[in-house]
Amino acid sequence: MIADERLVLRGVHHTAFPTWKPKSTVEFYRDALGLPVRHAITAKGWGRKSEQHPDFLHFFFDTGDENMLAFFYYIGTKPHPALAELRGYLALSRHTAWAVKDVAELRRWRDRIKAAGVRVSEAIEHEILHSIYFRDPNGYDMELTTQIRPLEPRDTRDAELSVQAMVDVFGDDNVDGATIHDFWQRKGEIVAGRLRSTLDTGAAR
Repeated sequence: MIADERLVLRGVHHTAFPTWKPKSTVEFYRDALGLPVRHAITAKGWGRKSEQHPDFLHFFFDTGDENMLAFFYYIGTKPHPALAELRGYLALSRHTAWAVKDVAELRRWRDRIKAAGVRVSEAIEHEILHSIYFRDPNGYDMELTTQIRPLEPRDTRDAELSVQAMVDVFGDDNVDGATIHDFWQRKGEIVAGRLRSTLDTGAAR
């Protein structure tokens, strides 16, 4: 696929979730975390099948740097059971993370969240990130994080290699039952191929 150089994404405008606890959600994000309410959309039905679509409120909190977190409250509906089915690592993988200034500020945020009566993890260091984890009143997993060093060109090159190896080895369904070792082997092959190409180019000069 060829990228259109005229089209440039300019960051995430908002991430949205359904809620069946509008009062607790507002009290948590607006009052406990101090996120200002920035925008709200209220509508009676929606789209072509408005008769089948419940009336709703779509409200947005400012999370900083022109980014927002939003919720849909579908009036008169009950929580969908599928939202409660994910457990363990699958549930944790679906989360929103906000950036904070540094590790010291992360500790202060942890104290603030804990003071609001919310269970929050200890600070966890993983690669370049220092993070804490907690759940909002809807049960959604949230993260506050700070980078302990800036991303460098070498990080980007390594990520590009990892992503290409992932696509090559696993595809979309992993019909061959490939493992993490197969992935690492493929990544090594890509690295070796690039090194050979660089050496050949240098020798040709």
